[in-house]
Amino acid sequence: MSSALTDLCRFPIVQAPMAGGVSVPQLAAAVSGAGGLGFLAAGYKTADGMYQEIKQLRGLTGRPFGVNLFMPQPEHAESGAVDLYAHQLAGEAAWYGTELGDPDSGRDDGYDAKLAVLLDNPVAAVSFHFGVPTPEALDSLRRAGTFTLVTATTAEEARAVERAGADAVIAQGVEAGGHQGTHRDVPENDGAGIGLLALVAQVREAVSLPVVAAGGIMRGSQIAAVLAAGAVAAQLGTAFLATPESGAAAPHKQALTDPLFTRTELTRAFSGRPARGLVNRFLREHGPYAPAAYPEVHHLTAPLRKAAARTGDAQGMALWAGQGHRLARELPAARLVEVLAEELAAASTALSAKEEGR
Repeated sequence: MSSALTDLCRFPIVQAPMAGGVSVPQLAAAVSGAGGLGFLAAGYKTADGMYQEIKQLRGLTGRPFGVNLFMPQPEHAESGAVDLYAHQLAGEAAWYGTELGDPDSGRDDGYDAKLAVLLDNPVAAVSFHFGVPTPEALDSLRRAGTFTLVTATTAEEARAVERAGADAVIAQGVEAGGHQGTHRDVPENDGAGIGLLALVAQVREAVSLPVVAAGGIMRGSQIAAVLAAGAVAAQLGTAFLATPESGAAAPHKQALTDPLFTRTELTRAFSGRPARGLVNRFLREHGPYAPAAYPEVHHLTAPLRKAAARTGDAQGMALWAGQGHRLARELPAARLVEVLAEELAAASTALSAKEEGR
């Protein structure tokens, strides 16, 4: 690992920040305490809500941890398309006995206020999704002692991350669960994502920044593979989703290995932005018609998703999951870090022995 990341975690294992209540302080504390780098997800929270979680996490561990921010989104959605989708979802609202959300509930996710909190109360690492912060913001965080990472899904995006002055780039392959961290939401590019190993190689040749690999990683042998490909660490989300410390709803955790859910797809059905989830009824029925309108669609469907979770209806929930979801293990988060580290060590030893035997 690069020396800066080595200072933050013993093992090259980063717990992905999963918004929507999954990456709670208990999960981040367990991962950091076991030698990984735990992350809180500030997305969809208020600045004060984020601050309260940081305080709680600091009470649980003295180890370094990170916070993830969503970048503000440009206005590009057509109101007519959002209205049409709302009309289509009227039956869902009636079924769950709830109202649809207000699509105009906000576009910037409280970004400026959250950044101000993180400058006043610095954490070890801050990562960014859905775009690139300004060089001034990244420089301010660096002067506060914070290590910065920005998600990229192409080599071109990685070059933009380097130009802005981030400390590292998170190369997110198309296998990743949840939202793709593309810098611009271009509907014409739907389905054109790059696989992780190919992406890591492209990013390594495009930039000189340390690369953290993300997308479908569930085993220590896969961590060894991305390290061999040139990454300095691996970021895992779905692997930690099933842990007891995860804040994911029980039906979501159970669905990861339920034979009823056979595959994942990238869909706009729940948020208006491409995100990978288990294929369920909601995704099948509404995915083909969902507009490119984030965060309008996210706000619109929020009450539906919450109602489905309350009733335990996995067919109406956003079951975010990466392509490796069938490999999920219901281990305590700290134990999972230990097992991943053991698997990584075994894979690395086997690789070294094979090279020596040539």
